Amino acid sequence: MHHVAIMKKKWKLIDKILSGEKTIESRWYKNRYKPWNSIKAGNLVYFKNSGEAVTAVAEVEKVLQFDNLDKNQFNYIIRNYGKSIGLRNAKYSDYYKSKNYCILIFLKDAKELQCPFSIDKTGYGNACAWLCVDDVKNLKR
Repeated sequence: MHHVAIMKKKWKLIDKILSGEKTIESRWYKNRYKPWNSIKAGNLVYFKNSGEAVTAVAEVEKVLQFDNLDKNQFNYIIRNYGKSIGLRNAKYSDYYKSKNYCILIFLKDAKELQCPFSIDKTGYGNACAWLCVDDVKNLKR
């Protein structure tokens, strides 16, 4: 299975993934959204900044899922994985208090694509920040 992760450009997360500074992609949700229960080791994650082309890809090494998040679980995640997520100094703020689920996606072999490509998100919704597809080629414009 292939996945497309849509990132916030101003955070420069794709650059951090490619440099090896960020080796875990995290998704924090109030409800269970993709890729919850839809991603596993060996899958490929393609990365794109919002409004731009897909520019990078990485293989999934492993996945951890946390539900019923509370302050203790949050602190455990940040203490053990915060640096690799890019949230080394995160605090249990109102943003995280409102989340019930966290997915940690461990990445390996991140590469910049030699030929970036645009995708068609039709049918996934405007606010969708994660796409799960059998083959990313089916999304290419």
